[in-house]
Amino acid sequence: MASSNYISFTRTVSLLFLLVVSSSAQLSTNFYSSSCPNLLSTIKPVVQSAISREKRMGASLLRLFFHDCFVNGCDGSLLLDDTSNFTGEKNANPNKGSVRGFDVVDKIKAAVEKACPGVVSCADILAVTARDSVVILGGPTWNVKLGRRDARTASQSAANNNIPPPTSSLSNLISKFSAQGLSTKDMVALSGAHTIGQARCTNFRAHIYNESNIDSSFATSRQSNCPSTSGKGDNNLAPLDLQTPTAFDNSYFKNLVNKKGLLHSDQQLFNMGSTDSQVTTYSTSAGTFSSDFAAAMIKMGDISPLTGSSGEVRKNCRKTN
Repeated sequence: MASSNYISFTRTVSLLFLLVVSSSAQLSTNFYSSSCPNLLSTIKPVVQSAISREKRMGASLLRLFFHDCFVNGCDGSLLLDDTSNFTGEKNANPNKGSVRGFDVVDKIKAAVEKACPGVVSCADILAVTARDSVVILGGPTWNVKLGRRDARTASQSAANNNIPPPTSSLSNLISKFSAQGLSTKDMVALSGAHTIGQARCTNFRAHIYNESNIDSSFATSRQSNCPSTSGKGDNNLAPLDLQTPTAFDNSYFKNLVNKKGLLHSDQQLFNMGSTDSQVTTYSTSAGTFSSDFAAAMIKMGDISPLTGSSGEVRKNCRKTN
């Protein structure tokens, strides 16, 4: 009798293990090979067109994927507008007035729906769009795993709590990334996304006026377009990488070594701390940075995806079906 119970228990545990494994393994690079074989060739031209009109858009689209994945996983929740049932993530502190590119996602979704209606999730569109943006701006490529489904809700509080602010210390950055299953190495590599894009004055004002871990001439040059008084020029923009703000390269890390990181959180990566050596390596080896960034992006894309019968495939990325 005991033996029979043990065998039954063992089978149950084995079945549960297989269910967990199969759920996590449902993401694959060929997920839409039959249901939407032209998916990638449908998405890229829309991304290319958007970036051709405005080079900054590549960074904005990449950022959407980061800010989506860090809030309850890569589930497209960031794209949802507020409803009477929940307050979405678009107006959370890390996103309000700064996340952008939703209209481009709408265009991509419309093109994908025309090609294969009701098949491809908004979450997967964000994943592919992030990769395409990096490649178009000269960065590395990687095979995007697909099969995510879309969330039916969003969380402003989770966005406020999970996304590292630009005032973060190194320990806070490490902690926030660790909470998502990402290592310190992943964190430094992914921070290299700041080799493209721009930041608002309100997010770097304290760094350029009040801190010593910054090149003085660089700080002075940034002050010209970012008044010291809060409220004045808050939305004035400055490139995160002064040298090549629309090229995905390793200049960001060269800047950090020279104490020319625009954000406090950026310069924390090179401030006599545990990540200095990795920053130095990336500053001298673009190839190492590229390969580590691609690997970290794949890993980030694996954060808590909805798969199988969980969630839904939204027809409109801004609202549930």
